[in-house]
Amino acid sequence: MDILEALGAPFQHKSLNLANRFVMAPMTRQFAPDGAPTTDMADYYRRRAEGGVGLIISEGVGLDRLSSRNMSRIPKFHGREPLAGWARILEGVHQAKGAMAPQLWHVGGVPDFYEPSTETDGLESPSGLIGPNLPGGRPMTQEDIADVVASFGRAAADAKRLGFDAIEVHAAHGYLIDQFFWSETNRRSDRFGGPTVQDRARFGADVVRELRKAVGSELALILRVSQWKTNFYETKIARDPGELELWLGPLASAGVDIFHCSQRRFWEPEFPGSDLNLAGWVKKAIGTPTITVGSIGLSRDVMSDFGGGESLVNLGSLQELARRFERGDFDLAAIGRPLLADPDWLLKIRAGRFEALSSYAMDASKLLY
Repeated sequence: MDILEALGAPFQHKSLNLANRFVMAPMTRQFAPDGAPTTDMADYYRRRAEGGVGLIISEGVGLDRLSSRNMSRIPKFHGREPLAGWARILEGVHQAKGAMAPQLWHVGGVPDFYEPSTETDGLESPSGLIGPNLPGGRPMTQEDIADVVASFGRAAADAKRLGFDAIEVHAAHGYLIDQFFWSETNRRSDRFGGPTVQDRARFGADVVRELRKAVGSELALILRVSQWKTNFYETKIARDPGELELWLGPLASAGVDIFHCSQRRFWEPEFPGSDLNLAGWVKKAIGTPTITVGSIGLSRDVMSDFGGGESLVNLGSLQELARRFERGDFDLAAIGRPLLADPDWLLKIRAGRFEALSSYAMDASKLLY
């Protein structure tokens, strides 16, 4: 029995022509020595496409601005060798009948807590903060901001030239664009700050406009957003649906086609008085297609996995996913850790082979293959 049969329907929006509604979520793995994609990475992405996922979103990729990466093994998305590596990855995904989008990434002031590197001496952030009174990165000048916006545009132009099916921008989880959104990390007094989330959305809107200028009107642009931040899990950028519209409305007007709505647990309601999750509220308030994500198919959220142990298979969450999709709450569903553990996860789910599903643990052998 295919409990996710409804999500097997095709999806079309601008440049995206997907065989189904399943997305591979972006997941940082640090397997790119000196930032260059490897043949192992090409095999990894191709196998997930062969496993039936309609759209693959890459792990976060660094811009040609040095401070965009905080770890040396995060893949780059600039320069001859890295871009040639991404072209090979994309070719394999397309040969497997999948579609792919790179996730353009700038970490802002967030350091690498595991691998200190002189490469990240230039970390930057809106106001020199990465949390409530928590220092991180140097405050950005107007020139810095203009250069970062231009860097996003160059990466988008390269993605279009290589033939990617869409582009995603990481604007969630406390990284640079999200640091502009959040009042605790954006205390600027210029046009990129302000008392309302609509004021603080200006930087993100400028990035989106630059991307749209670089790629034209038809390449689909996806923006990943979240309320929660790493280590600040109860944060709310928008406290109610009205603030949600003030926050994301300008970004949609600037050119976002699809919002990728990150929650730690997708089944949790976003605001009191309704069981709609974040993707459901964004679709209702903004009117764009949305992607839902957050612990789909597993027993606990991603941050819990950093403490060790295993996340077990949770079929109940899949039934809840199907219920919400059939109700019209969202258009696409992003699967993360289950696809790390097993590239054939989706094929097994849709064939009803639940006994063959693997639990997930943070084990390097599962992250590569």
